[in-house]
Amino acid sequence: MSSDTATQKLILTSNDGVSVLSEREAIERSLLITNMTDDLGDAGQEPILIMNVAEPVLRKILDWCEHHRKDHPASNEDDDNADNRNKATDIVEWDQKFMRVDQEMLFEIIVPANCMNTKALLDIGCKTVANMIKGKSPDEIRQTFNIQNDFTPKEEDQTRRECEWAEDQVIRKTIFTFCTRTLHNVVLHRR
Repeated sequence: MSSDTATQKLILTSNDGVSVLSEREAIERSLLITNMTDDLGDAGQEPILIMNVAEPVLRKILDWCEHHRKDHPASNEDDDNADNRNKATDIVEWDQKFMRVDQEMLFEIIVPANCMNTKALLDIGCKTVANMIKGKSPDEIRQTFNIQNDFTPKEEDQTRRECEWAEDQVIRKTIFTFCTRTLHNVVLHRR
């Protein structure tokens, strides 16, 4: 990336119509934005509308992008190489502090991180949720996230019997999968 491109400013517009200025190098932590600016060529002239992301959430995401601007650049190959993504629930201190937000903001960060293809931020958000539910019973998880139990007692008992074989490693993987697949639904139900 040339120094002109690195210092180039982009205008991002939130769904509530607020324009936010960001340096291209920082916001290109998002593969969506990277691809859009590459496709548009003369990026920075027109605002880029970030659908379904309110201004406070957009600013929070941009803060994260700014802090991580010098990290290993995001690429499409990161999905194909599991070694590039730490699967543990360990989160570096700065990111832990960044994610100390209320649940609504946490989920409002995770959903656009997924839509904007900001994989590292999505991973941190999902790891935060995984840490919130780690070691909790299904009832405690439901209480934590205000999820109504729609299983009958018979269905719940059957599920427990079918999953008796699950060990800690399988549970961690299930938690991570749960986060990435269901957080969007939780956010939709809160609205």
